[in-house]
Amino acid sequence: MTRWRIRPAQLEDAEVLCALEAASFGPASWGANAVAEGVSAPYVSALIASLNDEKRECGFVFWRRLGDEAEILSIGVAPQWRQLGCGDALLRSVINEGRKSGCVRLFLEVDPRNHAAHALYRNCGFEQISRRLNYYKDRGDALVMRLEL
Repeated sequence: MTRWRIRPAQLEDAEVLCALEAASFGPASWGANAVAEGVSAPYVSALIASLNDEKRECGFVFWRRLGDEAEILSIGVAPQWRQLGCGDALLRSVINEGRKSGCVRLFLEVDPRNHAAHALYRNCGFEQISRRLNYYKDRGDALVMRLEL
């Protein structure tokens, strides 16, 4: 069984986060500048997942807490590490962090064409509450999902 080590990202992780985000999203990437800025943005936290105890970063999540609510801004897993539980470990870490910090609900947007991500979120208890039209760079819609913590 794959074991994941989840740790908070630091400013010195910006290059690793940029590489992971680009590998995870390809042409839909935020871009290196936006990822690097996200590491130090107010109210934003980032986590990095590594395989076991190795220093091999496999995935990341950016999330933001505002009052008693939180939002997952981006979660990605490098293609070679997908379907091994990395995304699940990252998502559950954010859920736990949100609960510990007093959040009562957690939101996210997901591309309805991303069936694996949509299934992951549903399996963790998220429910669809709305749809954002033309949300993504390719003008695709996004499903807005919420989890009551």
